[in-house]
Amino acid sequence: MFSKLSPIQQLLVRRAFLGQTAVGVGSLALQSLLGGASAQASETSGGVLSQTPYPTNVKRVIYLVMSGGPSHIDLFDYKPQLRKYHGAELPDSVRNGQRITGMTSKQKSFPCVAPMFKFHQHGTCGRWLSELLPHTGTIVDDIALIKSVHTEAINHDPAITFLQTGSQQPGRPSFGAWLSYGLGTENENLPAFVVMISQGSGNKTDQPIFSRLWGSGFLPSRHQGVRFRSGADPVLYLSNPAGIGASDRRQMLNAVDQLNQIALESVGDPEIQTRIAQYEMAFRMQSSVPELTDLSQEPQHVLDAYGIQTNATDGGFARNCLLARRMVERGVRFVQLMHRGWDQHSDLPKQIRAQCRDVDQPATALVRDLKQRGLLDETLVIFGGEFGRTVYSQGELTATNHGRDHHGRCFSLWLAGGGIRPGIEIGETDDYCYNIVADPVHIHDLNATLLRCMGIDHERLTYRYQGRDFRLTDVHGNVVQKILVF
Repeated sequence: MFSKLSPIQQLLVRRAFLGQTAVGVGSLALQSLLGGASAQASETSGGVLSQTPYPTNVKRVIYLVMSGGPSHIDLFDYKPQLRKYHGAELPDSVRNGQRITGMTSKQKSFPCVAPMFKFHQHGTCGRWLSELLPHTGTIVDDIALIKSVHTEAINHDPAITFLQTGSQQPGRPSFGAWLSYGLGTENENLPAFVVMISQGSGNKTDQPIFSRLWGSGFLPSRHQGVRFRSGADPVLYLSNPAGIGASDRRQMLNAVDQLNQIALESVGDPEIQTRIAQYEMAFRMQSSVPELTDLSQEPQHVLDAYGIQTNATDGGFARNCLLARRMVERGVRFVQLMHRGWDQHSDLPKQIRAQCRDVDQPATALVRDLKQRGLLDETLVIFGGEFGRTVYSQGELTATNHGRDHHGRCFSLWLAGGGIRPGIEIGETDDYCYNIVADPVHIHDLNATLLRCMGIDHERLTYRYQGRDFRLTDVHGNVVQKILVF
């Protein structure tokens, strides 16, 4: 019968068949997407978890990502014994055949370098910190320090991708996207996941930061992070074009919505529903974002506490920290601040001092501000980078200068807020700050613990993709119970 039709009729029949097939396949895809989580539930408030497996007060996360890899040796992991080894070769028994980067693999000498900065004890917990972090020293009784984080990655892109997504390979959903998917949002007028980036005073040619670090991967795209920028227009293309008023924009969106609804009914692609929701979110953000980013109503003493010299939209780390507090106040689920400039392969003494001036006061003010407003118990704050730095010098070691290469075997980060035991320190490294000797915490363990603070079982928040259930911690991860209050 089909062969008797004219070529034009045959083409029309093929198109009809393929169109109807697409509807069926699209419907199956939609059903698969809505039923892909092992913690399945209807998406009340936009998340698949109607309730979390564990009781918790924690609702939001502020992740202070120190991009480039801060030196744990010079900031957090006090090793007075290093003075004895300064200038001496790193023993082979300590390095133990570790794979190192191409930047130092050709060096003929690997002299150990003790910090050029003094350390002091702070707080009732007696925490040792570098003199470069005097403000952080005032909140040590509110934070938990992990000195035994480790990763397999030795270069920036795989390391920070691992930290943010649980995989060294690009394409997986980021931490914030997983939380948006699992818990949804508390404010329909703002995104669940916001990212802000600031340039540090240290390495001005630091590694680039790619948008996939706040991407949704294979999760529905509505869960990806929204980047806020400095300047008068924090979100690109949010403002109406010249000559277009709010009523005109509303009419345009209504027309686009009708077209998208027709396409959704015809094709069944769930991303069309996401597109509809994103248009509506953008329309609501036209009024919510200007109010959020306007710091003119903040008291001067608050601006001073964060180290903000002016209300100007300069996009610095201090301003971003204050904006992060304002965001979590308004129910933003996940705020990620990325501060570049920590890659000190050379000129470390000068650069790291400048980097610490960038972040020490604002990060401290953020924790204090959250605590004073009663928000710290329901907000998890994380401060750290993708790896640490080597005890040996990269390049020539002089009396006043040196560099440090990447080091993933051990590094430090701190946590504060809901679910975290304040004032505690866990993990121990050897006298060279090179290997972990007690309580190792892998990246997967860290992410499992952070999810546990949010009341989530890291093994149960999954998403089926290409025939496999994926999760943030892949097939690994153990919750670090020592650091938790429950």
